[in-house]
Amino acid sequence: MNSEKSTQLLSPADHFSVLLSPTPRGARLARLLATDWMRGQDLPLRVSEAAEHLVAELATNAATHGRLAGRDFRLALLARSAILRIEVTDTRGDDLPHRHPPTPDSESGRGLLLVEALADRWGVQVGPVPRKTVWAELDLPSV
Repeated sequence: MNSEKSTQLLSPADHFSVLLSPTPRGARLARLLATDWMRGQDLPLRVSEAAEHLVAELATNAATHGRLAGRDFRLALLARSAILRIEVTDTRGDDLPHRHPPTPDSESGRGLLLVEALADRWGVQVGPVPRKTVWAELDLPSV
């Protein structure tokens, strides 16, 4: 395994990143901007629809659970070879997401279940302090 770090820059067409306010409006804008960027990527409909839901959920979680006054969250989308990666970074590295089964009458608590159902892989990366990044990946069909 090669432990050298790559200095290769992604082309702007393969990468999208934006800072947004941790508010419901910022979460909504994240979904709209991601949808617009994905239109230019020529992604299959199944992938872009799943990605829209993942962005909406991860951005909403960042605006709700990762919110700190005066600190934005970052949305990043990366299309590489056979994977679309969605990353949402907030400044609440001390508050990691955890999945817990909601009660049938609860109005919230199903977000990570949705992420788990839609993503091919997902996880959390902590750091650098005080940040955490929640990511999800979707496999792209081979051409």
